[in-house]
Amino acid sequence: MNAIAAPTSPFPTEASPSEAQAAIREEFAFFGDWSERYQYLIDLGRKLPDLPAEWKSEEHRLHGCQSMVWIVVDGDGDRLDFHAISDSAIVSGLIYLALRVYSGRSAAEIAATDADYIADIGLAKHLSPTRSNGLSAILGFIRDQARQRL
Repeated sequence: MNAIAAPTSPFPTEASPSEAQAAIREEFAFFGDWSERYQYLIDLGRKLPDLPAEWKSEEHRLHGCQSMVWIVVDGDGDRLDFHAISDSAIVSGLIYLALRVYSGRSAAEIAATDADYIADIGLAKHLSPTRSNGLSAILGFIRDQARQRL
């Protein structure tokens, strides 16, 4: 990773990936409709720490997303920390959820954890195809990084 100091990460917020997914399910169950859930996603995205300007480069850009997404990984097999942000408010919310489940975990935990929360909260049915592709790219990147460190 670059010698730039990583932003302070709010992740992990729960002790395990399964606890994070359970909390996400509970939070989304609170909202009655998808307009409220989208607003919640936007609010979550605003909680992401901004990345240093040097990280918002082609080197760290995640391709496969229609929006601009930058993602940086730090760590080894014992703990991987992901730092990411998007120029899209909803995509930043999707990033927040993914990092909540996976960032700050071991490579083995990441590799063994399916993103069940996506179907469980109805995201799979309510995202546009381009946002679904972007979410798949984010999750794929995270899992690839974990597999490389197993």
